Amino acid sequence: MLRSWVNSANAADHDFPIQNLPFGVFTPAGEALRGGVAIGDKVLDIAAALAAGRLRGVAAQAAAQPTLNGLMAMGRDASAELRAQLTALLAEGSAPAPELLHDRAAVTMHLPVEVRNFSDFMASRPHCARLGRARNPDNPLPPAFHHLPVAYHSRASSVRASGTDVRRPWGQYAQDNGVVFAPTNAMDFELEMAIWIAEENALGEPTPITRADRRIFGVGLLNDWSVRDVQRYEMPPLGPFLGKSLLTSVSPWVVTMEAMEPFMAPLPPRLPGDPPCPAHLDTARPDALRVTMRAAIQTPRMAAAGIAPHVVTEAPLAEMYWSLAQMIAHHTSNGCNLLPGDLLGSGTVSGAADGQEACLAELLLRGPISLPSGETRRFLEDGDSVIFTARAVAPGATSIGFGECRGTILPAHTR
Repeated sequence: MLRSWVNSANAADHDFPIQNLPFGVFTPAGEALRGGVAIGDKVLDIAAALAAGRLRGVAAQAAAQPTLNGLMAMGRDASAELRAQLTALLAEGSAPAPELLHDRAAVTMHLPVEVRNFSDFMASRPHCARLGRARNPDNPLPPAFHHLPVAYHSRASSVRASGTDVRRPWGQYAQDNGVVFAPTNAMDFELEMAIWIAEENALGEPTPITRADRRIFGVGLLNDWSVRDVQRYEMPPLGPFLGKSLLTSVSPWVVTMEAMEPFMAPLPPRLPGDPPCPAHLDTARPDALRVTMRAAIQTPRMAAAGIAPHVVTEAPLAEMYWSLAQMIAHHTSNGCNLLPGDLLGSGTVSGAADGQEACLAELLLRGPISLPSGETRRFLEDGDSVIFTARAVAPGATSIGFGECRGTILPAHTR
């Protein structure tokens, strides 16, 4: 029932009500990079709130910096304490301070974290099974799938904030009984959740499943752009490389796990015949998240005609086979040290039903995609924009959103 003196935050189904308060990094026009908090259609300037005496403490000082790494290093208790201060500052009944706000439409958002490491998982059973059937219809899942959340190390240097254009890459792939080096014909998206890491475990010291959830600072949206023809050719035996490292898009707002607490749900049960979860990854904690994730496409023809982006998939994060906390417990189980601000990708968030396929490679198994402009798509074409959104909903809770994660395909270089 809490409301804010920022009127736009009280609108029904707004992404950023006072129950959300995600962190990000922004620049007002002509000013320096700084930390902020989304509230309605505004951004609270944390540095300005500190200077005005409306916020205090080392957590607020860390959140005011040009990256969120320092705040993430302090851990969940610090972010929870700062969130309490922000709630008190912005709640209806406290003294309004419009001078601390910027119009969100007038600021530039940036990558919120200096990303030093990025690992990407494959944790959706339907996603693995749909694409695995082409390889082995009788045994489509990877051998280890039921025993651990499968992952690979991806490229941190090419992570970019939403709105960064994606250049169609050249690559090597099989074509007409030969191998060519040419622009890809198979640009795809992968709808994923971004997981931002809090604190640091010393090298050689695993994070047990009993506290793995405390290592999640917050979440956002992630597009793990995929070059399918290059990826298919290069993967055996070591996995994706140039098919993935061209660019990864993330939403600029980091929704804290404190904001996600009302949307926690029990983990889905294992199917009959599945082996039990390994003891070191097993938990009764309700670590699934009630979030519906959406991917939409807008072509240049649609944009010119004023046609809104067309939603091609709606996928349930809560049905993932492995939880975010299990990913962290597995990642550190050999003593690997996760650093503050490290990024994990959840893997493609595909559900079991038709319409829940969270990438084009899966959607195409049912045929080309029809768009409201009369166009069809197999893979993405030059000028196409992909827009991710998501919504967390639970009974008795104010629903919250994540903003958007957007990218547009640019033509390949001519040579």
